Amino acid sequence: MSRIGKKPIVIPAGVKVDIQGRTVKANGPKGTLQISCHPAIEVKVDNGAVVVSNTAEENRDYKALHGTMRALINNMIVGVSQGFTREMRVFGTGYSVKEQGGKLILNVGYSHPLEMKIPKDIKVEIKVAATKGNEVPAIFTLSGPDKHALGQFAANVRRVRPPEPYQGKGIRYSDEHVI
Repeated sequence: MSRIGKKPIVIPAGVKVDIQGRTVKANGPKGTLQISCHPAIEVKVDNGAVVVSNTAEENRDYKALHGTMRALINNMIVGVSQGFTREMRVFGTGYSVKEQGGKLILNVGYSHPLEMKIPKDIKVEIKVAATKGNEVPAIFTLSGPDKHALGQFAANVRRVRPPEPYQGKGIRYSDEHVI
């Protein structure tokens, strides 16, 4: 049995969890998320906590799914109550970032600015719009309730101009160290 899967998920105040068949839905101050569970995994709400259990404990694949489904449901509950954030930095002389009309516009050394459509649940907050030499980067923060969608959008933004190892120019996560 999965050690992670056995832990109950405490439902914080202001979050409502509904289970209908195999669909788990969480409503909170940051939004609404839902996930459909695997048939071998059983989810129920018990005493203010979500309990995830495995119906086929002898199957190795289902043991792995047990912990995975518990982690996904936990991320969903944390997302609708607190949300997730990802801070990014743009290094390079003349590079800049701005938000305009639901699009993130990046000037990162190409002959034209690149536009990326911002997904509906993700918010962009620009702290420093343009770089000042190689010392002061442009800084912006992505935030939203869905951890998967946020991470995918951040990876797509980084892919536009990944940091190069010689001078460090490019788009990177704030906690990333380029070697």
